Amino acid sequence: MHVARTALSFVLAISLAACGGGGSSSGQPTAGFGGSPTPTPTPPPMAAGCSLRAQQDFANDVLNEWYLFPDLLAAANPANFNSVQSFLDARVAPAFAQGRDQGFTFATSIAQENALINSGSSAGFGIRLSFDNTARRVFVVEAYEGANGLAAGLDRGSEITAIGTSSANLQTVSALMASGGAQAVVNALGPSDAGVARVLRFVQPGGATIESNIVKTDFALDPISNRYGTVILNDGGRRVGYLNLRTFIVSDAAAQLRQAYGQFAAQGVTELIIDLRYNGGGLVSVAETMGDLMGQGRMGQVFSRTVLRPSQASRNTTRNFGAEPNAIAPTRIAFITTSASASASELVINAMLPYIGNNVALIGSDTSGKPVGQFGFDLAACDLRVRAVTFQTVNAAGQGDYFFGLGPFVPNTCRAGDDVARPFGDPQEASTAVALDFLAGRSCTAFGATASADGGSGPNAGQRARAGFDLPTREMLQPAQPNRAQQDIPGLY
Repeated sequence: MHVARTALSFVLAISLAACGGGGSSSGQPTAGFGGSPTPTPTPPPMAAGCSLRAQQDFANDVLNEWYLFPDLLAAANPANFNSVQSFLDARVAPAFAQGRDQGFTFATSIAQENALINSGSSAGFGIRLSFDNTARRVFVVEAYEGANGLAAGLDRGSEITAIGTSSANLQTVSALMASGGAQAVVNALGPSDAGVARVLRFVQPGGATIESNIVKTDFALDPISNRYGTVILNDGGRRVGYLNLRTFIVSDAAAQLRQAYGQFAAQGVTELIIDLRYNGGGLVSVAETMGDLMGQGRMGQVFSRTVLRPSQASRNTTRNFGAEPNAIAPTRIAFITTSASASASELVINAMLPYIGNNVALIGSDTSGKPVGQFGFDLAACDLRVRAVTFQTVNAAGQGDYFFGLGPFVPNTCRAGDDVARPFGDPQEASTAVALDFLAGRSCTAFGATASADGGSGPNAGQRARAGFDLPTREMLQPAQPNRAQQDIPGLY
């Protein structure tokens, strides 16, 4: 059995040597924080072979020895369950009921998870989708460069109105949602396998209606877009660095972050807008690199602490800020977030609070609430990895209880819409505009208060909540059983 420390996302992947988070030259997953792997624990006893019962027994032993909340484990008879996952769900049900483990403990394939980290690719149209359950509408919120979706004309702001396997059997999104909710749309889009084709009818932001047969292929999950990922905004003569990070899960994200912060450093940027609105997390090592890049002058100070259950307290670790040549010392940071912002995204925000204090804000809506993370326990002969919640992270001030979102712990919050009709980084896009307001010292409407009609105040405020795009009912379109990429990159198809 190998143990891997993973990123704080809905379901986190392993930290490999290639991503700088600690590991072996063989590429096997190891536990580690900041490149210092912890010893591999002794495997718990288990039944022989790869029968369902053997795998359930393995999972059971993992929980008994490592689960962060041992008092919140329920008794369960493996014979009553037809999968490892259903057995795990039953055992952690009390923690789920208390909001401590919202699907964060799970079983997955070792091979599939390793492939996601190493290849940084997935199969699909290369788009991310959100839906409005009340209005029964589905929108593209992001499109990946080099994928077939963008090539066919699907981009941020496109509305998918009908789906079929051919033009002859198109079903409207409205009818699908009326009959089966969001999952009916997921089913109509088909499996995330290369070669699967669907006919999509969609309306582009400019009003043009297109019907296209689009084939799913492997595409690169580029962490920072070369279209809008890094932008220097001019706000009344002030230089503001805008960074849109799609995911922490791809190992190349660390190198791309170094390039982005190098641009900020070269321009003397100290005020940042960091857009994590759909970022479900990923590798802790990437989060630590991002912290280092905002830690100029803080080398050796605490970035975060990792806390395990009392019986494993000897494995608690402290990670300090490290040296990065492209590091800057930000004076004000506006983090754009939504309920899809989780895990490693929240880790970075929480870690910066003791150092930036009143000059930090959340813009948009509250985060998901995941201050816990997983180790990965491998039953290699069965291609089984059990991801069990095993640790909690806290910042230098000891704060890490944001199980229901970071909003109450951040000194400033500003409500704003997600204006999919405008590109990321556009100064007039709703969340970006409110972020600029915060950085400039202008007022905004805090989370929990009644939202103003325009989503904020300041110049051009009336353009920030465009009709149909600032709806509290909109959320990422997730399947009932997301694949590995969708678990870390919500809404991916």
